[in-house]
Amino acid sequence: MKYAAIGCLAVLVLGVLIVGGAAVGAYNSLVALDQQVQQQWGQVQNTYQRRADLVPNLVETVKGAASFEKDTFTQVTEARAKAGQVTQQVAGAPPTSQADLDKFQQAQAQLGGALSRLMVVVEKYPDLKATQNFRDLQAQLEGTENRITVERQRYNEAAQGFNTKRQSFPTVLIAGFFGNRFDVKPYFKAQEGAETAPKVKF
Repeated sequence: MKYAAIGCLAVLVLGVLIVGGAAVGAYNSLVALDQQVQQQWGQVQNTYQRRADLVPNLVETVKGAASFEKDTFTQVTEARAKAGQVTQQVAGAPPTSQADLDKFQQAQAQLGGALSRLMVVVEKYPDLKATQNFRDLQAQLEGTENRITVERQRYNEAAQGFNTKRQSFPTVLIAGFFGNRFDVKPYFKAQEGAETAPKVKF
């Protein structure tokens, strides 16, 4: 009887250790994957910030040759300001909902559209297109747009890795104990009506 009680106690302790170990392992893997998403979100923000930093120089360069295109310059400046405001709202951590990420993406798409309109204006000024300063800015902007696409894809991959683990059994049970700490991560999606990524045409 005594040995049976000790055996039952040992089995119970062993069961608690196994469950506890699984819970700790699940928690630690969620933390690691969450950090990957955070790090990749930082890269997304860095590339969008690089584009925003190029905008004033680009506008000033074009303004010198096309000073009467005031509406276009105003649209670019306003779109940059709006994108900056939305970026500040999600500074640090990735957006926690698809709606927040969509709002961020929409503001960035507006800036991309305004830049595309600016490039259409530039087509009217061959002398401007021939200047070294403009060509340098053009190359930097094109490279940044490509980098944005890459970083968004990498963010989606990190979010998918986190979401897959978070939704898997038994991790889904562990994640539920921590409230919003391990919410499902939203994805970047194509804008409505945009089957292809917007391109800056020079």
